[in-house]
Amino acid sequence: MGIALADMAAGYGAEVILVLGPVERNPEHPSVKIINVVSAQDMASECIAAFPGCDIAILSAAVADFTPAEISNRKLKREGEEILLKLKPTGDIAAALGKMKSKSQLLVGFALETQNEMANAAAKLKRKNLDLIVMNSLQDEGAGFGFDTNKVTLIDRNNIIDKFELKSKDEAARDILDKIVALLKS
Repeated sequence: MGIALADMAAGYGAEVILVLGPVERNPEHPSVKIINVVSAQDMASECIAAFPGCDIAILSAAVADFTPAEISNRKLKREGEEILLKLKPTGDIAAALGKMKSKSQLLVGFALETQNEMANAAAKLKRKNLDLIVMNSLQDEGAGFGFDTNKVTLIDRNNIIDKFELKSKDEAARDILDKIVALLKS
């Protein structure tokens, strides 16, 4: 979804910086500037560094909410029947940018939800100081990860809700960007 948004925004004439984790494909639009990262911490650092120079930030990456508390620099040998993996919260990029956001910037987040979807997405919008949130549901067949299609619901800072049917990620990106353009005009 992030790649579709980057390509579509560049096609709209935007100067696009894409902070991109490990993926199997790259944007097709030649003007998209790519910053490759491999960890959630790298992504947070690059986003925080780039954000002050941005008019709009769209946070579409599905960064894990938790990360291993300890990282080993060697192979963990099989000893016994099980290993206990301790997790800690991953840094919250959206919350960090929401605290930094100026009145002239627009911040768009994503919410992948599995229950109480609308309420959780609306709460995230407010809690993280977003202007727009794109809600995806794991309940929708053919949407989300591993598909070329997505079904999104947009909730803006004025609690205006726009629901879209299942469509290609490129078409969903157009819907999201058209909403962003409308917010810029309001």
